[in-house]
Amino acid sequence: MTDADATTTTSSTTATTTAAGADWQAWQQSWDRQQEWYMPDREERFRIMLDMVEALVGPAPRVLDLACGTGTITARLLARFPEAASTGVDLDPALLAIAEGTFAGDDRVSFVTADLKDPGWPAQLPYDTYDAVLTATALHWLHAEPLADLYGRVAELVRDGGLFMNADHMIDDTTPRINAAERAQRHARMDAAKGRGALDWSEWWQLAAKDPVLAGPTARRFEIYGEHADGDMPSAAWHARVLREKGFGEARPVWCSPSDTLLLAVK
Repeated sequence: MTDADATTTTSSTTATTTAAGADWQAWQQSWDRQQEWYMPDREERFRIMLDMVEALVGPAPRVLDLACGTGTITARLLARFPEAASTGVDLDPALLAIAEGTFAGDDRVSFVTADLKDPGWPAQLPYDTYDAVLTATALHWLHAEPLADLYGRVAELVRDGGLFMNADHMIDDTTPRINAAERAQRHARMDAAKGRGALDWSEWWQLAAKDPVLAGPTARRFEIYGEHADGDMPSAAWHARVLREKGFGEARPVWCSPSDTLLLAVK
């Protein structure tokens, strides 16, 4: 996500180390491991996501990587579809620093700093429309009303026949016993992995704060967000309904785990 004075930066997969000595590929791998501690089936979600991109818009899509973080989706997109192009948009200075460092010199990729809660953020993008807008494990930071507003802006950015996909925590409040059992099992497995040395969210950010290159962006990140921003986690049915109300013709889950859903909407 982004701030009011949005800037656009072009970035590349080949240059992973800056003159200051940051190993961007190592930071990417560290981020992946930390995220996989929470979501061991993370790569499966991305595989299905890209399957649906190929099925609906082909192997050379123009993609908006929404709330892109370190560029996780962009990396997998370009590895699978070398002729794709990606615009990443986010507000987090530290994660954007990793993304920009990772993709420095790759003219298929650009990054925009923008706040997704600011109604004017789409004006900062290099294109008026996209074949696909993709996001993962990010929009649960928003409450339901601003998320619905965001879906309206996303619908305007997706071309006719294009798609939007959101892989995120989507909680069905009608199944409390199932939810409690799944959560207990998942946390037991996470505790076991923690005992084997896995880093959690807070520990990862503590490392970033100590890195000479990332310390400044990390400090700015916490000025923007604080320790953590907790939004809403409505059900997949809510997401599908709101996306249809905002202009998508079809919307439904295409993958799910006991706690997460990959929801696909087609314009």
